[in-house]
Amino acid sequence: MINEQIRDKEVRLIGTEGEQLGIMSAKDAMKLAREAELDLVKIAPNAKPPVCKIIDYGKYRYELARKEKEAKKKQKTIDIKEVRLSPNIDTNDLNTKVNQARKFLSKGDKVKVTLRFRGRELAHVNQSKVILDDFAEKLADIAAIDKPAKFEGRSMIMFLTKK
Repeated sequence: MINEQIRDKEVRLIGTEGEQLGIMSAKDAMKLAREAELDLVKIAPNAKPPVCKIIDYGKYRYELARKEKEAKKKQKTIDIKEVRLSPNIDTNDLNTKVNQARKFLSKGDKVKVTLRFRGRELAHVNQSKVILDDFAEKLADIAAIDKPAKFEGRSMIMFLTKK
């Protein structure tokens, strides 16, 4: 809220240099802001009494937008990459998939390891859990198990993250 939008009877006023000007009526605070040719901005509306500051509102909005933009730049988005396996995978194929997952993990992404079952393969689900355990063991030096192997529908899923 700025200027005339502030309807409180009393406000705690902070000056242009950040100094405390004390508690006063909103009209007096508005008068001081007009004399300084600046805006009266409500900074902390939930405080008792609300805190208002005499500042240039356009400059204030610009600073907030700049801080928000800087915070966005520093954010790192984490993607989830998927590695699909089958229950009758050979050791060399498994090693290729492990290297692929290692590459994803080194880039900082999460890895979703999916073991898909088709047809009669569903009869041997308990033996296939060994494949996922072996996969996680081969990546134990750089990865930790985020979510352990869990059976969902026709596939067994496990999530790995970088240590």
